[in-house]
Amino acid sequence: MLAEWVVGFLASPGSDNAELAAALAFNGAAYLGPIRFELDRLTPMAGPDEGSVVVPVPKEDWESDVEAMEHSIEEGWLPPPLLVSHRDGNYYLEDGNHRYETLCRSGATHAWTILLFADEAERDHFLKGHSRMSQRPGTDATIQPPRAGTSGTTS
Repeated sequence: MLAEWVVGFLASPGSDNAELAAALAFNGAAYLGPIRFELDRLTPMAGPDEGSVVVPVPKEDWESDVEAMEHSIEEGWLPPPLLVSHRDGNYYLEDGNHRYETLCRSGATHAWTILLFADEAERDHFLKGHSRMSQRPGTDATIQPPRAGTSGTTS
């Protein structure tokens, strides 16, 4: 089950994000993925900060880890999926800030992503509004969410 993998991954050594794992393990959550998702649609987040689980991330805080990942990617490393929540029509990067920054610097436009929704109804609504999936032979499935102000934006 995808939810179990996400919680286990977040609590594992290297991720060391047991607080986020606990916050995301709520009953009724629905996941989608892994899918290829546009990097420029994501808002990086991190936490905790004074009781809040997520806060905006200053990129300069991540420099040494990002540089190490850049070298790993050059050597062929494929990073694990980014974990993204979908709330109020926006996409928040819950886990994977270093990977996100590394991929952006490498020129990537998409990344493997697992999307988190409050429930199955929200996930199904998202899928109905974002059905433009590329399923060409030899390519990865991709969901490209509509830009703000275009039809199909979910709320």
